[in-house]
Amino acid sequence: MTKIGLFFGSDEGNTEKVAYRIQKRLGDDVVEVRDIADVTQLDFANYDRIILGIPTWDFGQIQSDWEEFWDDVSAVDFSGKTVAFFGLGDQFGYGDYFLDAMGMLHDVVIQSGADIIGHWSTEGYEFDASKAEIPGDKKFVGLALDEDQQENFTAERLNLWCAQIHSEFGLDTPLHNIDD
Repeated sequence: MTKIGLFFGSDEGNTEKVAYRIQKRLGDDVVEVRDIADVTQLDFANYDRIILGIPTWDFGQIQSDWEEFWDDVSAVDFSGKTVAFFGLGDQFGYGDYFLDAMGMLHDVVIQSGADIIGHWSTEGYEFDASKAEIPGDKKFVGLALDEDQQENFTAERLNLWCAQIHSEFGLDTPLHNIDD
């Protein structure tokens, strides 16, 4: 069975918790969770299916571990790989920069030839601007989560998005809906 590599960066633990919640839904035996602080460019070569998780900090800034890895991720060859994104942000406190880091990471990865899946509707969110929004499409480049203002929607959004990427990745393993 081909494994999915889920790479995340997290300072306060929210993105890490979401990474493991995704793993539980798709299967512990299907998803290998990796902290971006502990990997090299070579680790991406082990996976044809990849999920990338990144929070946006303050005024559109990249999480610190991703920032340290930024030049390396730019050098990764994503051609022939299928990639999905999830991002965390605060749409009310930082509505002008909601999920900007996810949008910036997407822009780096797509330049290297990745096939992007997992687009997510902007419906149900209140923000002014986002680099993660696909222009004219009313979708984000990946799953949008707001653990600060809409934590009560996270479990349902995770279940729906995991079902979506389960199909888009073409997985034949069981999918687990969880109310966590």
